[in-house]
Amino acid sequence: MSSTLAARQKIPSGGPYENVFGYSRAVKVGAHLHISGTCAPAVHEKSDAYTQARAIMAVIEKVLGEAQMSVADVVRTVVYVRDINDAEAVAKAHLETFDAVRPASTLVQVDSMLRPWQKVEVETYAIADE
Repeated sequence: MSSTLAARQKIPSGGPYENVFGYSRAVKVGAHLHISGTCAPAVHEKSDAYTQARAIMAVIEKVLGEAQMSVADVVRTVVYVRDINDAEAVAKAHLETFDAVRPASTLVQVDSMLRPWQKVEVETYAIADE
């Protein structure tokens, strides 16, 4: 096993797709944390894009905490929306979470997501101060 693989901290979500797809909710290697695309929990199935985005931010903050990191360590986000008309609502939730940090970010529209009710998904990258 390489030293990089040995130093890898996997942070699981416990969700069923981790075993189906063979991935982890997040992986930390050294100071770098990569959080997989995060969607709102199923309890938000009927929620609007803003509410789903706020729920996603809460999940991201939880994962950051599990990695002994915080929102202040986030350097990049990639935001996917199913409807570009939701961009402003999603951007509002992003700003509320990352206003003081201002990570690099990309927002793109996609045709679909894993579940038809999902309106937004966010990938997150963070680097801890060394």
